[in-house]
Amino acid sequence: MLLKGVKVIEHATYYAAPGAGGILSDWGAEVIKIEPPGGDPVRTNFPTKGTGKEHLTDNPAFDGDNRGKKSIVVDTRTEEGREVVRKLADGADVFLTNVRPGGIERSGLGYDILSKRNPKLVYCALTGYGLEGPDANAPGFDVASFWSRSGLARLTAPKGSELFPIRTAAGDHTTSIAAVAAINAALIQALKTGKGQLVDVSLLRTGLYTLHTDLAIQLFYGRNASTRPRAEAYNPLTNFFRTKDDAWICIVARAGKADLPRMARAFELPGIETDPRFQDGKSRRDSAVEITAMFDAAFARFTKDEIAARLTAEEIAWAPAQTLADVAVDPQVFAAGGIVDMPGKDGVGTFQSPGGPARFHGVDDGPKGPGPKLGEHTVEVLTSLGYAPADIEAMYASKAVA
Repeated sequence: MLLKGVKVIEHATYYAAPGAGGILSDWGAEVIKIEPPGGDPVRTNFPTKGTGKEHLTDNPAFDGDNRGKKSIVVDTRTEEGREVVRKLADGADVFLTNVRPGGIERSGLGYDILSKRNPKLVYCALTGYGLEGPDANAPGFDVASFWSRSGLARLTAPKGSELFPIRTAAGDHTTSIAAVAAINAALIQALKTGKGQLVDVSLLRTGLYTLHTDLAIQLFYGRNASTRPRAEAYNPLTNFFRTKDDAWICIVARAGKADLPRMARAFELPGIETDPRFQDGKSRRDSAVEITAMFDAAFARFTKDEIAARLTAEEIAWAPAQTLADVAVDPQVFAAGGIVDMPGKDGVGTFQSPGGPARFHGVDDGPKGPGPKLGEHTVEVLTSLGYAPADIEAMYASKAVA
């Protein structure tokens, strides 16, 4: 296990930070999840009652991000609870939190305090807008900070259409990947020098990097092209088309004219190699409606399997535009490690869950256990910190822990 021996304290809820903790857990880190009284709100977001899988999972969204972790319940509104967190951070390699900067400082759990106690600590603050600036303490969610504030929402919607929200936690999990990369870079520094690092990861900055190419064009030229409807695409040779049996196929044309003879053969469209509408980017853009209609008619003559065989034979870059139901049975998804088997609670059965974003061949890089029950490991973790049984009972009685 790549991160065996690395201890992560996760003081976080919802998706982005727990998602990062989940990846670290998959890769072998010990992740102790600190939950507030009542638990991470995601525990109740997608209940499985009535599905027949109650014995396996609280809900798939929570368990997918929290598999293999230990759960303790700590009320950080109490000094006793805050001291538990500080003691956990004293022996940790990583402290991961999505508590807003003002709140974490008021609780006495900020980087300055924890790093003085543990100089090698990698402290990752995952926020909506970063640790500095007028909106540093604003609440952050992916549809607001990642999707809307970054410009992605306006850029993605075709010109003239209404805006739409990003799908559940897509921006959060993109930010999870960014956080894991940053944490591991800081861990390398800590390993080499013994010095920890404050790592500042935000939904906003990750969103900006996600649209890197378009933002770079905007910054350089002072303007950017809007997204067009399918029939008016800037490059109609890179687009989506519907087959005879109502499947959608995405094709991607390589630069220049290299794919024109291949497309002519695949779609039985002789002459497009010399057709003036296909000769360069401007002519294709100006003729987008006509070219799209031509390709629509060509695709409508073939079934999905027929056109797939033709595209593959001509080595044209293509992919089916799949539903998630299609993805769930796609053999290439499984071959790539994109879906893994999650162990159920109490060792009962397994269920399928998304895999992590990378594979390490020859290494155990998958789920290390089920999603924890709320507070399942509170006593175990407090005991490991040196708390006596009587002290633990007293903390339960005062509701500092649960």
